[in-house]
Amino acid sequence: MPIPAAEAAESPRPAPEFSFLTNHGKTLLLIAHDPRIRIRDIASLLDITERRTQRIVADLANAGYIERERNGRRNFYTVSTHLPLGLPTQRDTDIGSLLAILPAPSGSP
Repeated sequence: MPIPAAEAAESPRPAPEFSFLTNHGKTLLLIAHDPRIRIRDIASLLDITERRTQRIVADLANAGYIERERNGRRNFYTVSTHLPLGLPTQRDTDIGSLLAILPAPSGSP
């Protein structure tokens, strides 16, 4: 017997085994919402190693998506919101558009 549509919409679904955003995208979001976030904190929130996080941050910096500025013992990041996302079908969509629709990741300050 099929489940009524109202009940099906309310029942919790298991989380999918995939993610719409890569760790690069998630890192960029974390940095955008907290420009003083530490590598250690990003790694913990994404459940990846600090070494992997360092590589991701370096990739983002090398591609021009973020800039790092040393401030004492901490880094301060600036996100280049005018750059395109690099999607094959939406070349004119920029980082700022993505950040405008996505709330701060849970667990971030």
